[in-house]
Amino acid sequence: MSDHRGAQAKARARTVLIVIAAAAVLGGGSVVVLNSANAGQNPYDMGGMAMGSAAEAAQAPGAPAPGAGPVTEIDKTFLVKVRQAGLWEMPVGELAQTHASSDAVKRAGQHLLDGHSHLDQLVREDATILGVQLPDQATAEQQGWVKQLTDAQGLAFDKLFVNLLRASHGKIFATIAEVRASTQNDLIRRHARQANQTVMDHMEVLEDTGLVDRATLEDVAAAVAPAKK
Repeated sequence: MSDHRGAQAKARARTVLIVIAAAAVLGGGSVVVLNSANAGQNPYDMGGMAMGSAAEAAQAPGAPAPGAGPVTEIDKTFLVKVRQAGLWEMPVGELAQTHASSDAVKRAGQHLLDGHSHLDQLVREDATILGVQLPDQATAEQQGWVKQLTDAQGLAFDKLFVNLLRASHGKIFATIAEVRASTQNDLIRRHARQANQTVMDHMEVLEDTGLVDRATLEDVAAAVAPAKK
């Protein structure tokens, strides 16, 4: 009788092993090996233990960290400039909705708001991951531009808005290209790609207003010429 019961217990253990192994193959999970000591345990509990171990392994020391790759001084400067650009361009994007006389300028202002809202969130996230300190204020020069635009109205606002912003975007465009070409950090590379797309969009909507002066383009070309070496 004891031999018969022992045979039944072994048969049940083999059945549990087969069921769990099949579930692992079909579900893509880890195979949990049961011995005679744990054959009577709930297989779902064991499955949970296996999944927990997999999650821990993914976070184990030696796993690739977000933002892998060195962060250079130019990478840090790039993040700071992106942050500062948003700190003055978002306020003037809002000003365009009330101070501009042209629908095209208002549209450009809305593009500034949308683009820099996204970039600002991204730059703060990346800076936290990479340990880069970001400013809370735009530069003194940028704050001066905001003041000039706040005091302007109508066509005067339109022309000042378009040319100030087209000049600043033209200059940061060269910096983005330099960072994208040289960075060894994957987060910075992703950020430079996104910033490049945003700046291109902003330059296009500013140029679509028909208010960009030739002098503005010449000044930008002269300012970024050293970056082409």
